[in-house]
Amino acid sequence: MVAITPDILAVFAVILVALAFFATEPVPVDVTAIGVMVSLMLIQPASEALASAGMLGAPIVLFESYPGDALSGFANTATLTVLAMFILSEGVQRTGIIQLLGAKISTFTGDSELRQLGATVGLVGPISGFINNTAAVAILLPMVTDLADRGRTSPSKLLLPLSYASMFGGMLTLIGTSTNILASDVYSRITGEAPFTMFEFTALGAVVMAVGVVYLMTVGRRLTPERIEPRRDLTEEFEMAEYLTEVVVREDSPLVGQQVQRALVETEFDVDLLQLIRGESVFLEPLGPKEIQPGDVFTLRTDRNTLVELLDVEGLDLVPATVTEDELELADRGQNLVEVVVAPGSALVGESLASASFRQRYDATVLALRRGGELIRRRMDKLPLRVGDTLLVQATVESIERLDNNRNFIVAQEIERHDYRESKIPVAVGIVAGVVALAALDFLPIVVAALLGALAMVATKCLRPTELYDAVQWDVIFLLAGVIPLGIAMENSGAAELLAELVVMTGDYLPLIAVLGVFYFVTALLTNVISNNASVVLMIPVAIEAATTLGADPFSFVLAVMFAASTAFMTPVGYQTNLFVYGPGGYKFTDYIRVGGPLQLLLGVVTTVGVAYFFPLT
Repeated sequence: MVAITPDILAVFAVILVALAFFATEPVPVDVTAIGVMVSLMLIQPASEALASAGMLGAPIVLFESYPGDALSGFANTATLTVLAMFILSEGVQRTGIIQLLGAKISTFTGDSELRQLGATVGLVGPISGFINNTAAVAILLPMVTDLADRGRTSPSKLLLPLSYASMFGGMLTLIGTSTNILASDVYSRITGEAPFTMFEFTALGAVVMAVGVVYLMTVGRRLTPERIEPRRDLTEEFEMAEYLTEVVVREDSPLVGQQVQRALVETEFDVDLLQLIRGESVFLEPLGPKEIQPGDVFTLRTDRNTLVELLDVEGLDLVPATVTEDELELADRGQNLVEVVVAPGSALVGESLASASFRQRYDATVLALRRGGELIRRRMDKLPLRVGDTLLVQATVESIERLDNNRNFIVAQEIERHDYRESKIPVAVGIVAGVVALAALDFLPIVVAALLGALAMVATKCLRPTELYDAVQWDVIFLLAGVIPLGIAMENSGAAELLAELVVMTGDYLPLIAVLGVFYFVTALLTNVISNNASVVLMIPVAIEAATTLGADPFSFVLAVMFAASTAFMTPVGYQTNLFVYGPGGYKFTDYIRVGGPLQLLLGVVTTVGVAYFFPLT
């Protein structure tokens, strides 16, 4: 039995704190990861000081090369490969090819929910094998929402399968998800074996995807709730009837002659101005500089109690009518009312609408906020925003186009865009195919091929140089750089060996394939609570140690861990794509357990048996 040393205790202490932070997210996960890296770097000099003072027998040494190993995550091949893959995904996205494919598919789905579901999972799965699955969901979410709208289907019936199918697809190739790339790197570093090849586990991934798709089309379809009823009117969907109204300015109103900003915006009332109707003209943001005139009609977002107070003191009369989506889109011929989803890595996460100056910055008004199944229609300004929050936004066509181009948001409806580089479709697809071919033929390491492809995207003008930095999800990059040293510390300290011995003890009572299943389900449960990349870093060193002790092939055990870490179905926080659809689908937390729990169990069995079938355990 491995002796419990101060080195192991120090690593376990960091792991326990990190798990608590990953699970509760008092700060973003990438910040926690950097905190882990810094904590590990501080342990060694602190222990040297304690040892020199006679308070510790010997210094704690977690890294053979200090501080190089602790900082190695920033120069790691996995980190750089993932960075390059973000750029490649963005280059493909900018051509509009995926949107064109979606438009083609929508022509035959009609109002059949089954065909819509089949088109959704059939499109996102293969795409996710070659571009980042988070990007695939972000691109396809507006298309799927529109499919549901045109077919009078609840978007709730399609969006959760969209997220799940993207996870299946991510397991088709090495570059399908950052988890695969990280797992390959950790495996190679610990065992000294070659990294995974591009299509090494594609057969297993195809089986997992096929079983998953059949589940979503049958049992999953029945289990997926219809949280949002099929509706065309967004004001009805967000239940805004009691919160939208129109008021007219009386001749004797004290507001006449005042600027809108001072008279109605900078007040203590919980009121948002949506539009101003003056004669035959309708005006949207910015309304602040306009001078109020008698007969002006303002459309407001407020609650009834606030409206009574406003009418009492401001010289306004109520216009007795229900405000509909059509009336909110009178300002011009385009789309003025849309759902906007807060994207992963958004600068607005943790900010409120007020602190981010949302109205002023984007010339847009938020009417309501949906967080999962919860609708918030009053006192929203101070509420900290989260990934997946869905905002009901009214703005001019130009402002909505700016929101659609902003990396902080995903506009959940298809809007007409003219900036796709359709002429570059063959070039961008060719570059990705070239990267895959170079890596698959082992002509170049995957990191070199991916970086070459990223450079080619700029050289061929599929991407502009200024778009490179926006293409990268920097929170994922910093997460990888922060957690990679934790795996190194676990291995060097003996913590991984100790945990492996505890797991190996089950080998006295269970067959080898059952021990493999234990690793899958432990990783899956862990991943549903913390980051998938953190799960891989924690579990792969343990899996390799356990496999070696049992006389099994470490590769098979690593595959089980990798597949489990990339298929977190049971919570909205388990995977970024689950958070993407949480608000737009109006889901409850329990929906993920209801639909994803049986799927997790089914794929656990399929993956475990599949690993044993395709790859020898010994």
